[in-house]
Amino acid sequence: MRQSYTVDPDNLVGYGPLFDAKGRVKYKLSPVGHVRDQLIAKIEGVDDRDAAERLRGTKLHVPRAALPETEDEDEFYLADLVGLKAFHIDGSLFGTVRGVADFGAGDVIEVALEEVRGKVVVLPFTKEVVPDVVLSERKLVVNPPEGLLQDEDGPGNRSRRPNKSRKDSQADRDSDAVTADAVGAETATGSGKEA
Repeated sequence: MRQSYTVDPDNLVGYGPLFDAKGRVKYKLSPVGHVRDQLIAKIEGVDDRDAAERLRGTKLHVPRAALPETEDEDEFYLADLVGLKAFHIDGSLFGTVRGVADFGAGDVIEVALEEVRGKVVVLPFTKEVVPDVVLSERKLVVNPPEGLLQDEDGPGNRSRRPNKSRKDSQADRDSDAVTADAVGAETATGSGKEA
């Protein structure tokens, strides 16, 4: 196994069997040990190096229903943001959330702009830039950094603002274990990263 994207790597085994991206093939994990805070697990039926090699690069998923409910209104799984309508803080429609990623400096959301077909902007997922998420209404509010939508002359054309991280909760941290596929089936994985 490459990496578990849950807060506690052992949580991955507790969610039950994992599935391939199409939800057809089931993989049962048994914990074997740990190396540098990472879970080492054996997949039932994978008994030799050749069988393991055939699974290289396979993304493993957990059914969304197997994940615990969030505990308060400011907690959610990052994958639940995909598809939400993004409204500008002034109330106008800004775009649609196309993805959530973490490239090492914190979570970012990718928003397909409403007014510019084909243009996607990346926003830091901080309380300052995304002050409100209302899952029940399938929307969030964005306050994009100044200069973001100006013609780009190169990197750094927008003003820098302090990074105030969103609430760091169990669900938020475990949310890297969740994704939704293109047809809306509920599954969980390491944000599209290999398991």
